[in-house]
Amino acid sequence: MPFAVAAAFAVAVVAVIVNFIAVVTYNDVVALVQRIDKAWANIDVALKQRHDELPNLVTAVREVMGFEQAVLEEVTRLRNAYDPDRPVPDQGALSADTSRAVRSLFAVVENYPQLRSAANVMDLQAEIERLEGVIADRRELYNDQVYRYNTRIAQLPAVVLAGVLGWRPRDFFAADAEEAVRPDVSLRSVSPAGEVPTTEGRRPVT
Repeated sequence: MPFAVAAAFAVAVVAVIVNFIAVVTYNDVVALVQRIDKAWANIDVALKQRHDELPNLVTAVREVMGFEQAVLEEVTRLRNAYDPDRPVPDQGALSADTSRAVRSLFAVVENYPQLRSAANVMDLQAEIERLEGVIADRRELYNDQVYRYNTRIAQLPAVVLAGVLGWRPRDFFAADAEEAVRPDVSLRSVSPAGEVPTTEGRRPVT
């Protein structure tokens, strides 16, 4: 009888420990999922803001850039391709393509002094540059949370619960190699003497 009682007690203790570990693991993974969803919502806001600003930029420079319509058309095409319901990898690729198109557009705009001196173009440039930085920063935070989540559900004991609860690895919001360095897309201002000072160098994404 004492042996049976001891065995039952041991089983109860083990069950309590297992349940405790399962609950703690579940709560940790759920918290990571919520952080990922929040981080993605913040990215989505910035992507929508850039989506809304791009037509204003294209309109501001279209009439002057008469011989550079291909650049404007590429920016417009990528802007029209934006769909917040697309999978994360597709949105990552489209965002990277859009950033490259914006860099190309600002490189071309630098060849037009009348645009470099236009206040509305400079304001739009500053806002889009800010949004590019916001997207890069929020992408870094999102990818960090995804990495933590993917690592957690691949390890014991979460890997056991993952099979039962259907936890699957999340996709990263990836940037291409060119975006590993955040561009300085600021337009160069014209000095009174007509000289164009050099722009600041690129700064790495932190």
